[in-house]
Amino acid sequence: MDPRDVVRLSKRLSYVLRHAPDSAGLALDAAGWVDVDEVLTALGVTRTDLEHVVATNDKRRFAFDDTGTRIRASQGHSVPVVLGYAAEPPPPELFHGTVERFLPAVLAEGLRPGRRHAVHLSPDVETARRVGARRGRPVVLRVDAAGLAAAGAAFTRSANGVWLVDAVPPRYLAVLG
Repeated sequence: MDPRDVVRLSKRLSYVLRHAPDSAGLALDAAGWVDVDEVLTALGVTRTDLEHVVATNDKRRFAFDDTGTRIRASQGHSVPVVLGYAAEPPPPELFHGTVERFLPAVLAEGLRPGRRHAVHLSPDVETARRVGARRGRPVVLRVDAAGLAAAGAAFTRSANGVWLVDAVPPRYLAVLG
């Protein structure tokens, strides 16, 4: 599969499985799963191409179920889903990548999910930097995850290792130098 086709299919799959399943005539179940055969038909791709995109996605955005007959996005949905990840204690600190133009608002209001279900946090600085760089000059924030958890915030971790939390108030954030 041509690398450009991989990127195009990955973006289309992200859009369909996270934001607009109806744009492809699909319907996600309550946990975000959809039948693989329906996805293949709707997107006009082969099982081999779909498996290649899932296996090579650098962020591991997609997952097959244990039977390999259903697929879903691991996180980042703007449509109603309950992913069913169990709450777990986070590491002492996590990281969030953003861009400079959003920094004043983030420092004043904290991190909020926007149109998504949760705030996404990275386990390491480099991943957060890559995430922030997608939309401009990146800024990495350190999140006092231990303090936030001690204050009662529930953390979950998606299938691809992204940490999820409802919100991060400003007092738990620090800009990395």
